[in-house]
Amino acid sequence: MTRYPRDMRGYGAHAPHPAWPNDAKIAVQFVLNYEEGGENCTLHGDAASEAFLSDIPGAAQWQGQRHWNMESIYEYGARAGFWRLHRLFTGAGIPLTIYGVATALARSPEQVQAMKDADWEIASHGLKWVEHKDMPEDEERASIKEAIRLHTEVVGDRPRGWYTGRCSANTVRLVAEEGGFDYISDTYDDDLPYWLEVGDRDQLIIPYTLEANDMRFATAPGWVTGEDFGSYLTDAFDALYAEGEAGAPKMMTIGLHCRLVGRPGKIAALKRFIEHIQSHEGVWCPRRLEIAEHWASTHPHQRRTRPSQMDRKTFVATYGSIFEHSPWIADRAFDLELGPAHDCAAGVHNALCRMFRTASEEERLGVLTAHPDLAGKLAAAGRLTAESTSEQASAGLDLLTDEERETFTAMNNAYVEKHGFPFIIAVRDHDKASIMAAFQRRIDNDRTTEFAEACKQVERIAQFRLMDLLP
Repeated sequence: MTRYPRDMRGYGAHAPHPAWPNDAKIAVQFVLNYEEGGENCTLHGDAASEAFLSDIPGAAQWQGQRHWNMESIYEYGARAGFWRLHRLFTGAGIPLTIYGVATALARSPEQVQAMKDADWEIASHGLKWVEHKDMPEDEERASIKEAIRLHTEVVGDRPRGWYTGRCSANTVRLVAEEGGFDYISDTYDDDLPYWLEVGDRDQLIIPYTLEANDMRFATAPGWVTGEDFGSYLTDAFDALYAEGEAGAPKMMTIGLHCRLVGRPGKIAALKRFIEHIQSHEGVWCPRRLEIAEHWASTHPHQRRTRPSQMDRKTFVATYGSIFEHSPWIADRAFDLELGPAHDCAAGVHNALCRMFRTASEEERLGVLTAHPDLAGKLAAAGRLTAESTSEQASAGLDLLTDEERETFTAMNNAYVEKHGFPFIIAVRDHDKASIMAAFQRRIDNDRTTEFAEACKQVERIAQFRLMDLLP
């Protein structure tokens, strides 16, 4: 069995209305990453110096050595950048969420106290600001546990939010399995929070951002001036605010770093952006924890049976009748690479149609001949499937006059004699008059044309049936 774990669907075309407090048109959430003192450094027991997210062009790790310049740039973030940002946000009355590396927080007691005094949320940014991609699972699990322990010791409360950043493929699962986090942010895949099922735990995910993020001052393609950053933030805000005015509010996250946007030449644009959003009505600027609490109470998770997680017997029993009396289509579809994208009407429909389209002509003819005559003998005898009975009733074919029934019967007999299968049409797209018009128009088609049209109508019928069962 092949199953594809990535979720390429998300909320699909119809995202939920977040119902932000006070009918806000947008939630703008600022994150300040506090990593200074938690980065790679031989003083911290690491094999080499840091090389990530600094103003040193083309920085590389120094194996077995302290990198004095790199260390001093990180120190600028703690010594000067943090306080500049602290003054900006406390002055603007906007609370921050801190992504705090536990070892960095432990080395910055004065900054931690300032965060607490400002009532900022201090979420966990892991134990150390290092790569986790090659870390063995047991080692990463132990690192998560130690990050929580040290964070709680230093801050006074355990973290309720988590973001690793330089994570592994196991990170989200391991953090969710820990069981104590209101949210995890190690994804970048949506403009709204969503629920992730990890074993028995329903874990809230609040996606983070790498694009509305000052880290691009230190990466390519990136920001050259503060105005580059500010213009991008303003454009993103304006687009999302317009969506909110149109009835589809979203969330905007902005990622900041003390040693980057904390520089004088960069922070001026951030200040102008804050003034821009505060000039608009209906802008909510919460901590990340408030978003998590709001989402959990307003949009609690409800588990449902998912097609991609069914066993074969259940899948075929559930979808075997979608194509009339042809469970072999569902049986074959089960072996496709199904995943979260197939846990909806469009997804299952696509999988079933692929098997129908690639079947032999004889097999497809068997599907066509399995369909009943419209208003024919099976209907009169009450021997239609439940789906067909409902469909024919929706077009009024269960309430025909004797004259109408005779006309349908005569035309269908002529159609079957010519083409070798019954006249098939997705009756939910029609009424009695338009069905009759289609009958008269299609009966003169050649068999090849009509075979193709009948197959399309079968797929359309299947689509309607799945829409009755799935989102």
